[in-house]
Amino acid sequence: MNDIGENLDKVVAAGFGREWSTFDQSEAELSMADRQAIFTSYFQIFPWDELPADPVGLDVGCGSGRWAVMVAPRVGHLHLLDASEAALSVAKRNLAKAGNVTFLHASVGDIPLDDGSLDFAFSLGVLHHVPYTAAAICAVSAKLKRGAPFLVYLYYALDNRPRWFRAIWQLSNLMRLLISRLPPKGKLLTSQFLAATIYWPLARFAALLEHAGMSSKMVPLQAYRDRDFYVMRTDAYDRFCTRLEQRFSRQQIERMLLDAGFAEIRFSEDAPFWCAVGRKR
Repeated sequence: MNDIGENLDKVVAAGFGREWSTFDQSEAELSMADRQAIFTSYFQIFPWDELPADPVGLDVGCGSGRWAVMVAPRVGHLHLLDASEAALSVAKRNLAKAGNVTFLHASVGDIPLDDGSLDFAFSLGVLHHVPYTAAAICAVSAKLKRGAPFLVYLYYALDNRPRWFRAIWQLSNLMRLLISRLPPKGKLLTSQFLAATIYWPLARFAALLEHAGMSSKMVPLQAYRDRDFYVMRTDAYDRFCTRLEQRFSRQQIERMLLDAGFAEIRFSEDAPFWCAVGRKR
């Protein structure tokens, strides 16, 4: 059941609580090499050097806190927001040593912070899982100061891919619609089977092509060619076990950001697509 005011699908939020409790992204599980590489791929367009001294920011949909762990040491204070209490519990463990963080149990539609109070915000892989993505972006915008940057990553509509690639995605999406309705144990087992039989072989094939001096850009899942199997297991669960997933073209994302009051919008030209940053007008 969706709550329009909270902009929340409660079943989806509970599912993410189970996901991060299973794949907690702790230092013992997610290697520092993978954490740093993935973090850099998201934040390469973020204007770190233009933030004010001791900036205050917001991680929208923090999940396990895997990116907050990297951001918190760079800023004055970081708020971590998530609609799942179970996810926040994992984030609290992962950031137990951080003294400059606050944990907020709330949805993106009901952010318990003053309007115009934040120096920056980011939301990575979250807002395509809420019922009203454009409204969620507007809600984040309201909390930002004028000129503050917002980094957002939304699943892309494969608008920069050929038709055959999109056809493969349509098949995988049909699988997601079926798997996401299984009981929790069935979701976990099925997603891990897919990680082992689809993610890992394609990732290793892409890696072999590159080692041979050939391009792997057209290989599905080639972004995992240098990642540990743990990342593939996590993302297979994330991809196939969530019943609410929306996808957007680059043009649609730009339009939502503009309508929410952002300007100077920049997109990363590298994977993951689409990652964008805009400044509050």
